[in-house]
Amino acid sequence: MATLRLEIVQQSCKGVVRPNFCWAPGVRDDAEVSTGPDDEGRQAWLRGVAADVARLDRSSSAERAADILRRSITEGALPPGAQLSEIELTEVLEVSRNTLREAFRLLTHEGLLVYKLHRGVFVPELDERDVVDLYRLRRVLEVDAVRGLAERDPELPAGRLEPLHDDVEAAEAAAHAARWAAVGTANMRFHQHLIGLADSARLDAIAGRLLAELRLLFHVIATARDLHEPYIERNRELLVLLEARKYEEAAVDLHQYLLDSELGLLDAFRSR
Repeated sequence: MATLRLEIVQQSCKGVVRPNFCWAPGVRDDAEVSTGPDDEGRQAWLRGVAADVARLDRSSSAERAADILRRSITEGALPPGAQLSEIELTEVLEVSRNTLREAFRLLTHEGLLVYKLHRGVFVPELDERDVVDLYRLRRVLEVDAVRGLAERDPELPAGRLEPLHDDVEAAEAAAHAARWAAVGTANMRFHQHLIGLADSARLDAIAGRLLAELRLLFHVIATARDLHEPYIERNRELLVLLEARKYEEAAVDLHQYLLDSELGLLDAFRSR
């Protein structure tokens, strides 16, 4: 049955843009992306989806199905313009058509999917206005999370920074091995864990949606290396400031970091 589901869903992301499968939960995030008929990256994503399905909570299957698809967007597996097939995804996710449509509605509400009349459901293609809007929100969330540590947790235990430390080391190791997709994954996790320092379930939920939309913007950069390499060292520097409990200095540094990142994306959009 598992083999049949895998065969059925091989066209589940057919469409305008062929997905660039970089990482999926439960699968090595440095899987090579093939452009031939036996797309190894595509197979890796499908195996990751199948692994997630095995853990699906039937009491909230629409939310869990949406979460699987949201993570695929966040980790770069579903690029802008990719089409999602309702028929095949009901098979691989083992959910009803109504449940899948509810998952689609949830992600459409979040801005991660769009419905095109008589065509179907697609991953949206963002523009320069989205860059400005999303980075405004990033600065509000991330900079406040860092600056607020001075009041919430001035004696921040070292253990609270372990996830960020792991993310920085993962990015550095991946860069050394020229696994730039893996660098991107580590970078996304770093910023998610950064917002997590605010200890707010609501902010964590907002961050999950924000980072998924950001990943759609990142596809405009020609290569993952061009996008992520400049920020590997900057993540390390930010972590050092947090470890030293220099929260205000870290907040100022992060604010400039995000301005620079926004400018780089805007330049990429304008040079297309």
